[in-house]
Amino acid sequence: MNRRHFITAASLAAARSFLSAAGAGGSRLGICTFSCHQRWKLTKPVDAVEFYRYARELGAEGVQSPLRGCEPKTIRDLVEQTGGYYEGELRLPKSAADLAAFEAEVRQTREAGATVARAVFTNGRRYEAFSTLEAFQGFHEQCKRTLALIEPVLKKHRLRLAIENHKDHTTEELIGLMKSISSEWIGVLVDTGNNLALLEEPQGVVAALAPYALSVHLKDMAVQASDDGFLLSEVPLGSGFLDLPRMVSVLRQANPGIVINLEMATRDPLRIPSRTDAYFTTLPGRKATHLEAAIRRVQEHPLKSPVPVVSGKSSEQVLAEEERNNRHGLQWMKQSLHS
Repeated sequence: MNRRHFITAASLAAARSFLSAAGAGGSRLGICTFSCHQRWKLTKPVDAVEFYRYARELGAEGVQSPLRGCEPKTIRDLVEQTGGYYEGELRLPKSAADLAAFEAEVRQTREAGATVARAVFTNGRRYEAFSTLEAFQGFHEQCKRTLALIEPVLKKHRLRLAIENHKDHTTEELIGLMKSISSEWIGVLVDTGNNLALLEEPQGVVAALAPYALSVHLKDMAVQASDDGFLLSEVPLGSGFLDLPRMVSVLRQANPGIVINLEMATRDPLRIPSRTDAYFTTLPGRKATHLEAAIRRVQEHPLKSPVPVVSGKSSEQVLAEEERNNRHGLQWMKQSLHS
């Protein structure tokens, strides 16, 4: 083990110890905002306090959410009174000019009681957002600069940032970013399904990212063959092909205090155009190394039940289905993922 890897391991061990102590004796089960994205889109966005109250009604212990203008003390007091938890969500600065605004968000998130916050490098999917390999490489280098820029701010305010594997970086690339910053204040939010879109085997993704895990988005997945690749769907927990108890066991072994946030996106299936040349523009070599296994994975996991679809449905139908999926997911978690 070289010095860089030793520092990384020691830093992550310190982070896991801190989070385990903060986890009140075990990992908590809750929900993130995207599970309710239809509700916010079709009604109105809500602040963290409103979301927390709604999530508790659904059966969640806590939430992962941006503050959205609510007073930090209000959400902190509410969480303390109800025995729940609050994880934050932050927008990363694009340059040093944005750092002051980022620090203000970090400070408020910490004042709200969060010890962990989630962030993404981009909201776009790699194979859609970047038309050339050079464009992606430029983005990747910017991510390194962003981590170096924000690390002192996170350390100053003692807030740990969990960067999600968000259909942008491969597992190896994301681990490389973690090693490049080597800080106990920056780790990974492990999404259990996202890297299927990059043709990766999901259990292997979780195992590889677990040592860096600071938070989780738990989802179950279904796949269907299509002319240009496959369709990818979040489905009610337990109805897809992921071995979620095994995944959570691996994550808890690495970080006993980790929070498990449900992310059940009630929407139409996502199109993954993995049979097109354009898909591999920013993933050179992956066609030879990953495509065959991905095709086989789709063939080996036929649908167990119909996947969520929102097109053609009324707003009332969509909202009712989303809430039903979330209530089911939280109940499934309580029954199947014993702390």
